[in-house]
Amino acid sequence: MSAETLLFDRPLLARRRARALRTGAEGADFLLASVLADMADRMAITTRTFVTGVALGDVTGRTAAMLANSGKVERVVRADGLVAGAGPGRPDLVIDEEALPFLPESLDVVVSPLAFQFVNDLPGTLVQIRRALRPDGLLLAALLGGETLTELREVLMEAEIAEGRGVSPRVLPVAEVRDAGALLQRAGFALPVTDRDRLTVRYDTLFDLVKDLRAMGATNILAARDRRPASRRLFLAAAEIYRERFSDPDGRIRATFDIISVSGWAPDPSQQKPLRPGSAQVRLADALKAEEISAGEKVAPNPARAAAPNSAPRRDPSSAGKAPGSRSDKPS
Repeated sequence: MSAETLLFDRPLLARRRARALRTGAEGADFLLASVLADMADRMAITTRTFVTGVALGDVTGRTAAMLANSGKVERVVRADGLVAGAGPGRPDLVIDEEALPFLPESLDVVVSPLAFQFVNDLPGTLVQIRRALRPDGLLLAALLGGETLTELREVLMEAEIAEGRGVSPRVLPVAEVRDAGALLQRAGFALPVTDRDRLTVRYDTLFDLVKDLRAMGATNILAARDRRPASRRLFLAAAEIYRERFSDPDGRIRATFDIISVSGWAPDPSQQKPLRPGSAQVRLADALKAEEISAGEKVAPNPARAAAPNSAPRRDPSSAGKAPGSRSDKPS
């Protein structure tokens, strides 16, 4: 990938992650904690055990610890681009997620929490992981996607336009669930699964949100970012817009984080295969105990429906507009 097409300044990412390890604010790891708890649950229900597993992009060491504690992986390798942290120590292997050093069919499971969204060539990284997995090996990963920080993106854009600076990219681009699934299939994974969990986190001000992002090492690393220093006036204006547009009655603002979880298996003959079209032995109508109606056949009107031609199915208002897995985290 040429320098002109790079999305992320990865050397800057490494510096900011190193700073985050040294100075990270307490409680700012809530996203990683949520992802690791979910991954631990997914590992617990996996019937397989794995010989060699890699915690990929494990800057804190917590992913490797989760895999070791799961009892599902005999040998865990912690792999990360940072040589040392401020406490977790050195990784077992210093790597670049965009140029993986693993031999073909040398790994049984690869787990990566919140690292893929910073990779310039994600399709290439997935292909490399697929090649490194033995048949029936597992990839389990999570990345930010969907509506993540859409509020922050909107208010910064409006504040920049009002200041006359022109719009500069300041919030990372993110993937959608369907895109993640398509990437797994493109990379050659079998049985791909993707799902989304939404966290709505509340803060006193925009500046508290930015403080957490800095503590995560997740502030702006876009290669096309504006190198000019942003004025305090810009952020004060953005904070006011944020408060007016995305605050609750108590004055606290909302920030959305969408976490996309993905899993896929290296193909193996033992895996389940879809049935060949037309091979079913039982008719659907028989299974449902329903009357089969041929195409083009006219159906007699239903008397109950004819009695109330304008009736419509009732909708449960409690479920309207809710995203699957949505919940609200409210740090104090």
